[in-house]
Amino acid sequence: MTNSAIVTQELTKRYSDEVLALAGVDLAVQANTIYALLGPNGAGKTTTISILTTLAQPTAGTALVAGFDVVQQPAEVRRRIGVTFQETVLDVDLTGRQALWFHGRLYGLSKAKCNQKIEELLTLVELESAADRRVGTYSGGMKRRLELARGLMTEPEILFLDEPTLGLDPQNRAGIWHYIRDLKEQRGMTLLMTTHYMDEAEQLADCVGIIDNGRIVTEGTPQQLVEQMGADVLRFHGHGPEAEFLTRINSLSFVENAVRTNGQLHIGVDSGNKRLVELVQIAGATGFVIEDIAITKPSLGDVFLQVTGRQFRDE
Repeated sequence: MTNSAIVTQELTKRYSDEVLALAGVDLAVQANTIYALLGPNGAGKTTTISILTTLAQPTAGTALVAGFDVVQQPAEVRRRIGVTFQETVLDVDLTGRQALWFHGRLYGLSKAKCNQKIEELLTLVELESAADRRVGTYSGGMKRRLELARGLMTEPEILFLDEPTLGLDPQNRAGIWHYIRDLKEQRGMTLLMTTHYMDEAEQLADCVGIIDNGRIVTEGTPQQLVEQMGADVLRFHGHGPEAEFLTRINSLSFVENAVRTNGQLHIGVDSGNKRLVELVQIAGATGFVIEDIAITKPSLGDVFLQVTGRQFRDE
């Protein structure tokens, strides 16, 4: 773990006797990588980031960020991190330049250093022409880019991004992706991000961790996780004795997994075209009536569904 920028061991957070937000989270995020933390609503993503950024304290367990304990050395942690939050937190009456200036000065940057960083970051996020406009006149994408610039004002070693492209159109999302890649590849930064967009995690992350019920339930590169699903996913829509059908097909050696969601059966197999006839025959034998069939390549969304049993937006 000597190259780990973030390490947690048995990280636990209990808000009350009834609410256990984290139930022993173990993480090891390597330096100069992008780590995507995925999970259903209420799974523990925001609580994890809150603890790692010293905004909340764990009930038990330990967390080291840039080598410093978040409980024992919070000031040292804050000096080395940047954060952008899911909700936009900007003073709409300030100009973009003023928003960056006040943030830098509050964190102790000299006037000269502050001015230098402002010009550099405005160029990075392509806001030079809008720097002296009120933030209240910015579009959603411009505000996201300004928040990213603000998070970089203190030259952090580690940047935390909570839903960095939430609500943005495809063009603005692609722009943010470009900046995120640049931070890792050109500046050697470590990034931990949460996202509800599967394609975002697949495109950006070196490692993906899926959290559910306060625990990391699976972890790996996007490719490793997708390969666990099998070569193809068969999507069956139908009616009848579904449980019996699932029991039969789960016993087959070529079936990697089978789960149900939104009225569909998702079945991971080694070859969709090769196995389709046998699965249809088993459906007929068990009385399960197939109304529609589709064969697709597996995705990170299928992995998420397999390990959590829920679609991303399920409460």
